[in-house]
Amino acid sequence: MKDGAARVLDSLRRAGGLSHSGGKLSEELGVSRAQIWKHVESLRTRGYGIDALPGEGYRLISTPDRLYPEEIHAGLGTRWLGRNLHWLEETDSTNRVALQLAADGAPHGTAVIAESQSAGRGRLGRSFFSPPGLNLYTSLLLRPDVTLEAAPAFIQATAVAVADAVAETVGEEDAVEIKWPNDVLLAGLKTSGILLELSAEATRIAHLVVGIGVNLNVDRADFPEEFRVTATSLASHLGRPISRVAFTRRLFEGLEEILDLCIEKGFNEVRPRFEARFRMPGRRVRVCSGAGGGPDVVGIVRGIDDMGALLLTEGDGRQTRVLAGDVTLAKEGA
Repeated sequence: MKDGAARVLDSLRRAGGLSHSGGKLSEELGVSRAQIWKHVESLRTRGYGIDALPGEGYRLISTPDRLYPEEIHAGLGTRWLGRNLHWLEETDSTNRVALQLAADGAPHGTAVIAESQSAGRGRLGRSFFSPPGLNLYTSLLLRPDVTLEAAPAFIQATAVAVADAVAETVGEEDAVEIKWPNDVLLAGLKTSGILLELSAEATRIAHLVVGIGVNLNVDRADFPEEFRVTATSLASHLGRPISRVAFTRRLFEGLEEILDLCIEKGFNEVRPRFEARFRMPGRRVRVCSGAGGGPDVVGIVRGIDDMGALLLTEGDGRQTRVLAGDVTLAKEGA
């Protein structure tokens, strides 16, 4: 949004639903009334409902269900996360855009948000279903001063923040759990996925890009057939639409808090919050590392360690530490 239109929007928002005269806006912004009208028309084309009342002025009556920076920033309580925010109508992948921004020197906390993705990516080379205008697709650029070994823990820390935001939004704390390493489940169905990509210099991280997709308003019936049995959205679960702007603000605020902890004190400070939502210890699972990643590992889940790795006891009693993979429940004898 151009600066002039953003200032008009801010003035109308601060008016709290009351009319704001064109003359006052003109004086406040130091531009002509004709220019104020152009800014108002620009806002209307972006989906803002603005009344023009003769003798009274302009009044903001509605805002669009769009993840515009000005909408998110209007109530955002973060210090650094999402303050530099790039909005796109459509892109192939928000992670790709964020990685390019990282290469161009964008600062820690830069966020990319798209209304839709044509080639959204998940873990292990999977695609992420990304229909337009319904969900949240965002990627965050982080520049933590930590070792390369600490990188996987940022997936688990992000999963905790997403799970907390989902639980707060639906108002059902016990319905939300985390499937290691990064899937957030609502009533046992996947509602979010996280993808981490990084660049390193020797043994330290140069930057991380954490991609987050959360199913907010997509109808379960509209999922691709292979996802309908295993995935859901917050709106499908609740039976009502979700404010994407409010959810994004809540998520960014929770993420900033938990990422600060992870960067400053390590994953051990976050670990209890992950474990509170991790309900797989004691269960027999199979871990698939994907194409070319080695044989599957089957064992009983013991928990996670202080770096976020999955700890298993295999059938022969061997203790195994797994850094990455796709986890499914394993049948006896399988």
